[in-house]
Amino acid sequence: MSVFSFRATVLAVIIAFGMSAGAALADGVDAAKGFIQKLGDEAVGTIAATQNDEDARLRQFRGLLKENFDVPGIGRFVLGRYWRMATPEQRDEYLKLFEESIIRTYARRFSDYSGETVSVDKARRDGEDFILVDSLIQRPSGGPVAVTWRLLDQGGTFKIVDVVVEGVSMSVTQRSDFSSVIQSGGGNIEALLKVMRERLGKA
Repeated sequence: MSVFSFRATVLAVIIAFGMSAGAALADGVDAAKGFIQKLGDEAVGTIAATQNDEDARLRQFRGLLKENFDVPGIGRFVLGRYWRMATPEQRDEYLKLFEESIIRTYARRFSDYSGETVSVDKARRDGEDFILVDSLIQRPSGGPVAVTWRLLDQGGTFKIVDVVVEGVSMSVTQRSDFSSVIQSGGGNIEALLKVMRERLGKA
């Protein structure tokens, strides 16, 4: 094989690989949009099916949360630098309380919704590992609510790591709230655990 032919072959392989990688990235973004649309439809369906049954709604949202959200990852991010300071026992209890807290929070918020629909707008990559998906929650009364979902892309499967509502990150907001509680308690994570237990009726 001549040098020219060899170089041409190598160039062809590089181009083909680049095209395949680009197609895979595009497919990942499209799949992420489908993931959020499906989740939105399931959430709306859960609200309609459990309108008068709070226990059933909590069970359904628990399943949706565990399947679609990176709850441990979000929990560690929200705790911030205090995660490293916590004992293994405190970490375990915190993650359990955190999971229960966000399940109840989302279930309570959604229980007030009626007739909302979720429409996915556009999506884009955020670095190599994350995808941002923009959506609108259309309400029967009032204007639409803009919600952006930050997804961890695990090679074709996705986990939600943050929800940004009208430009406000839920994870960042909660991180600030938790930090304030801990600082008010002298920098001890036990102060946060106490507040979380009380809020959940587990004190």
